[in-house]
Amino acid sequence: MMIHGFKSTNQDFNFGPWKVTAIKTHIMKSADVEKMAEEMHMPCLPEMMFGDNVLRIQHSMGFGIEFNAKDALARVNTSQGAVKVACAEEWQESRSDSEHSKEVIKPYDWTYTTDYKGTLLGGNTIFSVVPTTERINTEKLKAREQITFFEEVLLFEDELHDHGVSSLSVKIRVMPSGFFLLLRFFLRVDGVLIRMNDTRLYHESDKRFMLREYTSRESKISNLSHVPAPLFTEPNEISQYLPVTQTIFEKLEFPEQSGAEIMACQNQTGDPVP
Repeated sequence: MMIHGFKSTNQDFNFGPWKVTAIKTHIMKSADVEKMAEEMHMPCLPEMMFGDNVLRIQHSMGFGIEFNAKDALARVNTSQGAVKVACAEEWQESRSDSEHSKEVIKPYDWTYTTDYKGTLLGGNTIFSVVPTTERINTEKLKAREQITFFEEVLLFEDELHDHGVSSLSVKIRVMPSGFFLLLRFFLRVDGVLIRMNDTRLYHESDKRFMLREYTSRESKISNLSHVPAPLFTEPNEISQYLPVTQTIFEKLEFPEQSGAEIMACQNQTGDPVP
């Protein structure tokens, strides 16, 4: 179980025309969680819901992207497909002595698996999302460079009644050359499977777009017998052993700006618009 500090923080960090906002606050009260579950037509939400937590990256022109728990949970399968049922049945068999096992098969995905890749901001002025053959330059990211801002925000976590973990968190680092963000959904159902959905977002300061890469990985635990068990709880370590099941490569292109908007933006930040 992760240790959660209860010190609320609300940070804004400005760099060039961008502002990163990171809000970290208390776990939602149960009454608020129940109300949200009702609004979302879900039987229940994760045990640890950080519904007020958010990580937002916004350009001074208004467009941007943010990451929050509610929008992520809206992407959870509420009708439960065949794969989910099969997994739930397998989990039920492996936990037949569990009081929770009788509750597992419900009309929703009890693992809270989400393919959420962020919420686009800006009303009429938002990113254009287009497929791309460009890839994030991981070698450039490995180069030693000053980190001017770093933050990690937990959006939700559930221990699946002590039979694993389902969690969603997002972290960002800002460097002089740009910024890199990782949104990670991690699921471990003990004795059954490990699943990871990663969204990576990378922006180089001199470019008029961001690259967004979504990678889904999954393996049955029975196929990981060659992997040391302690790694099952270490997402960074286990990821290399999980086969990739889906990838989506996208370019988030900045909206076109008029000359007046560009001038206003330059006046506001003192920097040329990238």
